[in-house]
Amino acid sequence: MKLGFQTDAGIGTRANLGVIVLETDETLEHEFSRIMNRAGVALYHSRIPMVPEIRPETLARMERDLPASARLLPPSLTFDAIGFGCTSASTVIGSDKVAQSVQSVCPGTKVTDPLAAIIAAGRHLGVKKLGFVTPYVPKVSAKMRSKLEEAGFEIAGFGSFEEGNDQVVARITEATILEAIEITAAQAPCDAVVVSCTNLRCLDVIPLAEERLGRPVLSSNQALAWHMLRLAGVQDQCPEFGRLFR
Repeated sequence: MKLGFQTDAGIGTRANLGVIVLETDETLEHEFSRIMNRAGVALYHSRIPMVPEIRPETLARMERDLPASARLLPPSLTFDAIGFGCTSASTVIGSDKVAQSVQSVCPGTKVTDPLAAIIAAGRHLGVKKLGFVTPYVPKVSAKMRSKLEEAGFEIAGFGSFEEGNDQVVARITEATILEAIEITAAQAPCDAVVVSCTNLRCLDVIPLAEERLGRPVLSSNQALAWHMLRLAGVQDQCPEFGRLFR
């Protein structure tokens, strides 16, 4: 017997969001599943090829793969925002080119990435002097530092794990990240601390670090999720994920 059925608007009654995740990333989806757990917000993932070694030349290759990855998001949906989940690749490729690549498949969609999101978050909070923590090799860290300075921020303190293997980055402990934030913040007075890389496990570290430092802490995943939600018009307050969400 053929059964009758009814249809509705689907899951994303408030927003449909897409995120392109690195093949090697083990952290972004876990943290996004918590931040994006909002009524009426639907989140869809796609993956993009990436080798474990994080170097400028391996990061730059992703520009050509972005359209194919965006094309794997559900074609029946109109997306309110799409994020590209790689801070270092966004730095090397450039936020404008990231957006152009995604919009070649999803025209008119708002596009962001962790670098653009961190800049937007810093301006939203009104901070100028940053402590800056990365896991990257020096060339990649220097490139992102330059991008932040071009955007009007001053790097007051800096520290890096200088680890080029993304699989190792995903294993860096939360205690290590917290210690790195405190060491970097102590180098010189700063308004906020930025922890770069979507594969670092920062979400549970942020509230504790902010309590100890008395100032905002921004991470790649936290800032990217915040920016995607705000671009989509979702203004929910989520203070458990840091001052940025208040």
